[in-house]
Amino acid sequence: MTTPRSWLAPANDSPFGVHNLPYGVFTAGDRPGQRRIGVRVGDFVLDAGAAARAAGEPSVLLDADSLNPLLAAGRPVWTEVRASLTRWLTEESHREALTPLLLPLAEVELHLPFEVADYVDFYASEHHATNLGRILRPGSEPLTPNWKHLPIGYHGRSGTVVVSGTPVVRPHGQRKAPADAVPSFGPTRRLDIEAEVGFVVGTPSVLGEPVALDAFREHVFGVCLVNDWSARDIQGWEYVPLGPFLGKSFATSVSPWIVPLDALEHARVAPPARDVEPLPYLDDRDGEPWGLDLAMEIRLNGHTVSRPPFASMYWTAAQQLTHMTVNGASLRTGDLFASGTVSGPDVETRGALIELTWNGENPLKLPDGTTRAFLENDDEVTITATAPGPDGTVVGFGDVSGRILP
Repeated sequence: MTTPRSWLAPANDSPFGVHNLPYGVFTAGDRPGQRRIGVRVGDFVLDAGAAARAAGEPSVLLDADSLNPLLAAGRPVWTEVRASLTRWLTEESHREALTPLLLPLAEVELHLPFEVADYVDFYASEHHATNLGRILRPGSEPLTPNWKHLPIGYHGRSGTVVVSGTPVVRPHGQRKAPADAVPSFGPTRRLDIEAEVGFVVGTPSVLGEPVALDAFREHVFGVCLVNDWSARDIQGWEYVPLGPFLGKSFATSVSPWIVPLDALEHARVAPPARDVEPLPYLDDRDGEPWGLDLAMEIRLNGHTVSRPPFASMYWTAAQQLTHMTVNGASLRTGDLFASGTVSGPDVETRGALIELTWNGENPLKLPDGTTRAFLENDDEVTITATAPGPDGTVVGFGDVSGRILP
């Protein structure tokens, strides 16, 4: 099937053409302070609710101030709304009515696109987990005994999930270096990033009923980019025996655009070969594998420092969703779960500074002559990603950015 062409000609060669149509929430000068659902088309944002009204179709889900009502409506409605948006943007009869509803991207302010219910972060890259094991537990097996049997994760803080562009204030906490006799308190000295991919839950589930692998697409609405900011010194002192806490909970940044799962059909790939047979509830070998071929890029102060490949992730998002609910935990509309740091096999594909600099031993040398072991005040980190689309197109995710404040 050939990808339809839009009457908005510049969008046809864009990573944000009608083959993508990611959703976000924006405000603009024509109605300041009123948050609206928008759909990105090329370098424009379509006012989705106004477009529905102009097309004479139901608009209630698209007239909300967040994506949550649409998320809760379920897959049949998601498919119908996406088909309508495609039709409006490709049929010439809609051009006159919709053209005034396309606002230049540069003239709108983007907001957190959905109300986050719960936030779970995983640890699904074998390369990242192996590197961290070698750094933090030298002389021991880098992977813990459970790592290849289940997707390891932790519950984060949904209230500190922020949209791209929100400044990140350097957190304070307890720190204790190995040579210190007692801990001290102050701002983190080892502020780090984690380049991740996030999955947004739409349809909830019933408490006590696990979600099976083959139900993934019925619950997950779309995909975004995530930076799970990490204070490594605070994390290192506090995380034994219960895992990440204050070293992570101060901020998690997400991209403003949610790419629909349906836009990523051509990006689906099988995950890497596994050398440990998963238990039946995690066994995806005879079903639909949900590996994704996403090409990510990390820039520090405008300089590219890494290109992590998401296709190398050991555990898929479908397995993570299943494991997250196998004990009967229920899903809620607006749940966000993230992949964990995306890292590849080579130095230039590592997704966190702790790996890129080997815990500060090999600082990055930037083109402007400066070096970085960890982040300094006023540093800005930007993570971007693309995926293959139909007929040779590219699916864009936009970016997730944050600048460090003292």
